[in-house]
Amino acid sequence: MVTDVVNSVISTPIQSGEKSLPRRQAGQRDPSSVSQRTRDDKQRGNTFLIRGQDKTYEARTVIIATGASAKTLGIPSEEKFRGKGVSYCATCDGFFFKGKHVAVLGGGDTAMEEATFLTRFADKVTIIHRREEFRASPIMVEEAKKDSKIRFLLNKEVVEFYGDGVLRGVRLRDKTNGTNMTNTTEDVELDGVFVAIGHVPATEFLKGFVEMDEKGYIRFQNSESRIQNSNNASTATSIPGIFAAGDCMDSRYRQAIVAAGMGCMAGMDVEKYLS
Repeated sequence: MVTDVVNSVISTPIQSGEKSLPRRQAGQRDPSSVSQRTRDDKQRGNTFLIRGQDKTYEARTVIIATGASAKTLGIPSEEKFRGKGVSYCATCDGFFFKGKHVAVLGGGDTAMEEATFLTRFADKVTIIHRREEFRASPIMVEEAKKDSKIRFLLNKEVVEFYGDGVLRGVRLRDKTNGTNMTNTTEDVELDGVFVAIGHVPATEFLKGFVEMDEKGYIRFQNSESRIQNSNNASTATSIPGIFAAGDCMDSRYRQAIVAAGMGCMAGMDVEKYLS
């Protein structure tokens, strides 16, 4: 799940800030590996071992719901203004910048989509990209260029976020042909910045165990020939008994309500699988 605020987590105090949520909710149960155990006891069948930081758990089924994290620029001042003007989700936080000037960092489809969405609220949206060319599809770029609220700053790289408790702007450095850095800098006053340079699913510990795509998102397997007694479970993975839900497999929607719905789907699929 990629969001800044969750208001309905059982037995968890409300916390703001994307970074704090997964740790507080998961506590000390972050998995380091999942493996399969074969048993001679036919009644019990095969089980899975989930190794955490402190304990090892054994279960007949596992739901992977480890989420994904937004990629960051890695600038020290970025963390300082996270949740204070720096955001990673336009859908989550766009409303708070009504009538403001915001920037979107990135050159892919996500950046174009976020910028276009933000024009519903912000008076001005500036797309800042470190190259002249875009990774986004031509259609997405053209749509953004046609919007009168959107402008582009190309061959620029953010070197610093600045403000006085809340974000007031960014310092940009020019790049020649998108590669060579120059000494020329400029300050751009902004009310908010949306970093849209991609996400990383938290699935590193599953490599070589379940099938994933080239970006590390878990693939679903809907073939009855591969998943027995599961009624063609929609959240099943390549390993019978392992299911997945949320942003660790969803690279498109990345919304809390979608992850919650998928969690419910996975729970129902597990019930069918065990029966």
